[in-house]
Amino acid sequence: MDPRTPRLIYDGDCGFCLYWARYWKALTGEAVEYRPFQEVAAQYPAIPLADFQRAVQYIGPDGRRASATEASFLALSHAPGSGIWLRLYRHAPGFAAAAERVYAFIAAHRPAFYRISCLLWGKDHRPPRYELVRFLFLRLFGLIYLAAFVSFAVQAQGLIGSHGILPLTELLDAARHAAGWERFYLMPMVFWWNASDAAIGAVCWGGAALALLVTLNLLPRLSLLLLFILYLSLLNAGQTFMTYQWDTFLLETGFLALLLGLRVTPGIWLLRWLLFRFMFMSGVVKLLSGDPSWWNLSALSYHFVTQPLPTPLAWYAAHLSPAFLSFATAGTFVVELALPFLIFCPRRPRFAAAFGILLLESCILLTGNYNWFNLQTMLLCLVLFDDDALRAILPQRAAARLAAWAPRSPPGRAGAVGAGALAVLLVFSSLVEMDVRFGGSPPAALRAVDGFIEPLHLVSSYGLFAVMTTRRNEIVIEGSSDGREWREYEFRYKPGDVARRPPWNIPHQPRLDWQMWFAALDDPRRLRWFWLFLERLLHNEPAVVALLAGNPFPDEPPLYIRARFYDYTYTGAPARARGRWWERRLLGLYFPAVRLKADEPSQ
Repeated sequence: MDPRTPRLIYDGDCGFCLYWARYWKALTGEAVEYRPFQEVAAQYPAIPLADFQRAVQYIGPDGRRASATEASFLALSHAPGSGIWLRLYRHAPGFAAAAERVYAFIAAHRPAFYRISCLLWGKDHRPPRYELVRFLFLRLFGLIYLAAFVSFAVQAQGLIGSHGILPLTELLDAARHAAGWERFYLMPMVFWWNASDAAIGAVCWGGAALALLVTLNLLPRLSLLLLFILYLSLLNAGQTFMTYQWDTFLLETGFLALLLGLRVTPGIWLLRWLLFRFMFMSGVVKLLSGDPSWWNLSALSYHFVTQPLPTPLAWYAAHLSPAFLSFATAGTFVVELALPFLIFCPRRPRFAAAFGILLLESCILLTGNYNWFNLQTMLLCLVLFDDDALRAILPQRAAARLAAWAPRSPPGRAGAVGAGALAVLLVFSSLVEMDVRFGGSPPAALRAVDGFIEPLHLVSSYGLFAVMTTRRNEIVIEGSSDGREWREYEFRYKPGDVARRPPWNIPHQPRLDWQMWFAALDDPRRLRWFWLFLERLLHNEPAVVALLAGNPFPDEPPLYIRARFYDYTYTGAPARARGRWWERRLLGLYFPAVRLKADEPSQ
């Protein structure tokens, strides 16, 4: 024994002691020597044998001895980042006494706690590593970013271009007059320097190129920083078309991915915290809303029909038995309200949480078109595993090659302190957001701190489908050249033609189709974007018409345009066999017939 090396002496006949001594040795390395008392007790005649049998003993280089909890914390203090337990033991009032009582209880029931340890962590428990997890997460997250940027790129000119529905230049002019110089803080985006159609395209396709660099592991940290800046710019520039939870969800994940690229441990834990908040808040808002369909477990009896953009499989899901749909609704609550707490549990319960969330997200993905949303949530489940778990399922050669590519970042003190401070700020701000989302009223000082970073969207509140829509009302837009014969505009993805099969569009996010679903729940007099959309159709504006499946007026624009309201339901099996997916019933006008010239009467 090196006289400068402390020694931890444990009971070599105790499975529990062997289990955790092996784990601690992996944590501390050569900084501590671990020996069973059966081998070295004779070297310490001053220590009674009963003391060795009762608790672990720590022998310092100076010969000083500590036992039980203090001995454990002294040994752990030699592991990077684990010294806090010894400081709490020595300085936190009441902590030492409580810790000793816990130690005594565990020591008295060591066989039971050995079985519990094996159950929770596995028989060969080692300190988890996350280099492989980080490497895979960032590469796959690059694909999520790629889908988001390309999806918006192919729609950007029709949505916010100079001839789009909500031109970006008009937003910037209004912000200049209303907010002055404060606009740069309230709406951070690169478009303050250039808001031309070419700049919009450059941001979208530049983001796609940077996402590919992340996927290919080329300049990943710089690329992730620029991706965050560019998508934040699109979020502010997109106006009505960028008000969805998945956009802020992507931004928050993107910032944490950047932190993960810099420091593994805080990045992993903050991503787990994000997944917890996203899942748990989605469950709580359903209960807080008081919606009877959630409380009586009938929500899924409506969901597959009324969700914004169903997939072809949604028709089949909607025709499952009511009993099964009620069971599935209850299962949703289990996944969203109970399993998230396992995220912070030991290894095997955490894996159970991951598999439960993956199952739920897979079912949602198969029955609903939610762009990259479910894919991103499923990717977040990756951080619930560790490198050993991935090696167990990956082919040995692939795991070895990925491990060789995965960089190891040394925990520099300055970087660790900075990452820790940032983690505290993000957790604090997210707790404020959760409190507000659940109806609380945090003190003004706490809200001010949260509000200070709010323009960056580093944290957001979540909560999906708080209130279930029980009827599917669809807006059908029609144009006419004479006011008598009307032709329908067909959208690319939302229901229209009753014989058209619901399409797949994952991971694409068709933002105009989604806005039409929300418009059907609102009063058109309050939807400025909807008026402008109809106006662009009366002009046959190419960028806007390109957002649709086709143009029923290819040669010259319609003279009149209107919107009618329909109630849509799925067909039964016989009609489905004849090629019809939907039944629809006319409810009336959603928007009256209008024309461009104000001096001519509308009908």
